[in-house]
Amino acid sequence: MSLKNIFRRHALQSVALAAVTASIGSAAFAQTYPTRSIKFIVPYSAGGLPDTVARIYAQRLGDRLGQPVVVDNKPGANGVVAAQAMATSPKDGYTFLVTDGSMFSINPSLYKTISYDYKRDFVPVSLAARAPLYLAVHPKTPANNLRELIALAKAKPGTLTYGSSGIGSTHHLSMEAMKAALSLDITHIPFKGTGQSVPALIGGQVDMLFSALPSLSGFVKSGQVRLVGSNSGKRSAQEPNVPTIAEVIPGFDFAPIVGVLASTGTPQAAMDRISAEMAFVAKQPETIQILSNAGIEAIGGSAADYARAIADENERLGKAVHAAGIKQQE
Repeated sequence: MSLKNIFRRHALQSVALAAVTASIGSAAFAQTYPTRSIKFIVPYSAGGLPDTVARIYAQRLGDRLGQPVVVDNKPGANGVVAAQAMATSPKDGYTFLVTDGSMFSINPSLYKTISYDYKRDFVPVSLAARAPLYLAVHPKTPANNLRELIALAKAKPGTLTYGSSGIGSTHHLSMEAMKAALSLDITHIPFKGTGQSVPALIGGQVDMLFSALPSLSGFVKSGQVRLVGSNSGKRSAQEPNVPTIAEVIPGFDFAPIVGVLASTGTPQAAMDRISAEMAFVAKQPETIQILSNAGIEAIGGSAADYARAIADENERLGKAVHAAGIKQQE
């Protein structure tokens, strides 16, 4: 046998041995994982949608895994603080990111430079939940349903107003997408969060807005607002009598999604385990009910489900940012 063939054989044997060793190591990791607490980093303050989803799942995952799952809020700089926390954490399967689509679907369209790259730095693990926003109108607005509201806006261009929780928010982009699709002229009045925008609707300062159900449900019951539509692709079990915008604009779906991601390089066995346990927890009646009470729909989708959802959301929200005429910031 030639010296060249000998070297080639040894090289192939080394590759095969490395593959076997890696396989054994992965199997051993899967059998023992987790051996300590797991951290869910959330890029927002406590109380928001991703934080609520993270805490509801964390408690039940901890029971399933036999180890605590701790929620660590890292708000600031449009997700950069959380991304940096992920980047500096060991890629060992004990740190995950729980977020909505803003970091990956909105921020790249709003800002010219972002220090993190979704496709480079993160790996989808599980699509956890969806939370539709509802289009609510003030009682003084002479429209009892979605089609009447659209007709009113067409008949009186530029006279109606809508509030949002801020420029570039899903609340803002949902309405801009609706306006663009139907050629509506409705004036935008941005506020600093739903804590300001919803009271403005109740006080009649704006005619309509999109907001999450928990922020509106009490006012719906008291007759202070009417729900005429939702930004989800299908009707919600929470409000089955409220039509979707998609029933007028086919394919319209801007309901925020929340998912779990890992840093690139995280052991596959850890991601598979978390994904499987998320799917199990999402199907439990208690989880479904608790999330529903918060205006959230449990999903528990796979990593592939989440990857597709992010790609779809990127396309839709990118178009909405363009329709809204928002200029990229530095």
